[in-house]
Parts: sequence; structure tokens; C-alpha cells
Amino acid sequence: MEFSSIIFAFSLTLFAGLSTGIGSALSLLTKRTSTKFLSIALGFSAGVMIYVSFVEILVKAKDALTSALGVKVGSWAVVGGFFFGILIIAIIDKLIPSTENPHEIHTVEEMDGNSEAHKSSLMRMGLFTALAIGIHNFPEGLATFTAALSDPNLGI
Repeated sequence: MEFSSIIFAFSLTLFAGLSTGIGSALSLLTKRTSTKFLSIALGFSAGVMIYVSFVEILVKAKDALTSALGVKVGSWAVVGGFFFGILIIAIIDKLIPSTENPHEIHTVEEMDGNSEAHKSSLMRMGLFTALAIGIHNFPEGLATFTAALSDPNLGI
């Protein structure tokens, strides 16, 4: 394995990881809530995730499960797994108290960041968000790095 391929894989992984920070930096540049921009950004990201889920992940899951379990059982396993995932998310959503998982829209203007309650709430939310992003990005970074080592086009 060449040193240049390791550097390329590491650079690609670093760029992917820093992209999260670059995207979140946009929130630091505003003092007012732009519901139009937020709607467009969330719609775009939801569209990307739905595309990836249905066009790539679901198809690969079906291929893997049908080859392991047979066409009929494998297809039912994929559909069952899909709906089981929806059920698990619904249960989690019901179990988490509404104070921790609010469903109403809040704006930047509501939290001035000056009161102790707001500071404490913002710090807690920031720590949990950072932890969730870290947990999500770590295996993704490993996958990107190993994919780029084996085939640079696959890594990209």
C-alpha cells in the first residue's frame, strides 16, 4: 500500500468529516430564523436520505437477503425490516418526553442565550448533538477511509 493512497484516503475522510462542521457553521452566521431557508435545506436533506435509502440501501439489502435466504423469504425480510425500523422509531418517539423531544417549531429569537436556563439548555443540547454526530460520523469515516484505500473512486 502506497503512502499517497493513505494520504488520499485520509484527506477524503477529513473533508467528509469537516463538511458537517462547515454546514453547521451556517447557523452561527445568522441571528434570525429563516424558515424559508430552513424548509429548503431540510427538504433537500430529506430528499437525499430518501433517495439513498430506497435506491441504494434497500436494493443492496434485498440483494444480500435474497441471496442468503431465497427470493421469497429474503424479499419479506427486507420489507419486514423496513417496517420494523419505522415501528422502532415511532416507539422511541413516544417514549422520549416531549420536553426532551419537542414537536413544535422554535426560532432562534426565542433563546437569547443570556439567562442561565437558556445557557444550560443550549449547552446540554450542544453536547448531545455533538455526541450524536460523533457516533454517526465515526463508522462513516471508517467506511470512507477503507473504501478509498481499496478503490479511490469508491471512496469518493
